[in-house]
Amino acid sequence: MSGQFEATVEIDRPVAEVFAYLADGRNDPQFSPRVQEITRTPDGPTGVGTVFRSTVKDAGMKTGREFRITGLEQQRLVRWTEQSKNLVTAEGGYDFEALPGDRTRVRIFNTLEGHGLGKLLVGLALSAARKDAPDFGRRIKAAVEAS
Repeated sequence: MSGQFEATVEIDRPVAEVFAYLADGRNDPQFSPRVQEITRTPDGPTGVGTVFRSTVKDAGMKTGREFRITGLEQQRLVRWTEQSKNLVTAEGGYDFEALPGDRTRVRIFNTLEGHGLGKLLVGLALSAARKDAPDFGRRIKAAVEAS
């Protein structure tokens, strides 16, 4: 079983600035309380093939996550797929749209997929993610605008 959640948010910053901030996954702890720590390999700018490894805390349990950037178009989109072998994994991205007045619209989306026992848990994970999606968007907006 799998399913998607998404959120759209408008940020009071130019698209180049928003793209640069969100393409660097090391900023994730600033807007995602789940992310305890995160690293990027290799050093240097994010590009297709860049891997972000993180420790996240969900439902009181810590797990390791590994995401590979699979698509990157400057100021247009970022795509990732999870490489780790967890019960529930994610694939998703950001879509960027420049708006008048140096503003940016960002669409955030993830598709969650359950594996093994995770097929029983993915519905709960999706429900929680969908419920949090508007707040997640607001946290991203606040973090980018504060940076």
